[in-house]
Amino acid sequence: MKKYLIICLSVCYSVVSCANSNEENKTKKTQQTVELQNPNLKAAYFASGCFWCVEAVFQSVKGVKDAVSGYAGGESKNPTYEQVSSGNSKHAEAVKVIYDPLQIDYETLLKVFFGSHDPTTLHRQGPDRGPQYRSIAFYQTDAEKKMIENYISTLEKNKSFSAPIVTEIKKFDVFWEAEEYHQEYESLHPENPYVQSVSIPRLNRFKAKFPELQKENH
Repeated sequence: MKKYLIICLSVCYSVVSCANSNEENKTKKTQQTVELQNPNLKAAYFASGCFWCVEAVFQSVKGVKDAVSGYAGGESKNPTYEQVSSGNSKHAEAVKVIYDPLQIDYETLLKVFFGSHDPTTLHRQGPDRGPQYRSIAFYQTDAEKKMIENYISTLEKNKSFSAPIVTEIKKFDVFWEAEEYHQEYESLHPENPYVQSVSIPRLNRFKAKFPELQKENH
């Protein structure tokens, strides 16, 4: 009976938070400063909770060529997953979205961003709590900043959410790619309790909400 209780508690904890992973944190990541190999592609950066979830959402969208999990928004250099998940690094779990501007524009990426999470919960997204899970829309140009501000104003004017939007509008500085085992986590670990109870339902809600944005046979 005691052994059964311990197993149950272990499973429950793995469901509660994205911070618990069954993989060993041994693979070191590097600073993401490599130029996009295809000059016709662009990159955008967003944070909206567990990057396993966010990565999967953006990868399902037409025009998005790739999504990479990482860390952004803080000041510490070369942060580790342990440092970020402690909530003390000032970084947030973020995603680098590589997209083709001929197939999808930045405003549509904002539609995906705001339409796939709750931007009204401060330092929290679903079961994940802490500043590392805060909502951030990073801008690289004044034009992107203006589009973010206008998009939020429209959402508030239309009363799209029942509470004030607390998403940070933050100038992009640097993106640190997360450890290798975090990449493609949702698709590679569908048996993970957190993925089953949080990530996949979040992706399915997004797909149902915006079927027109989905890649064929995704």
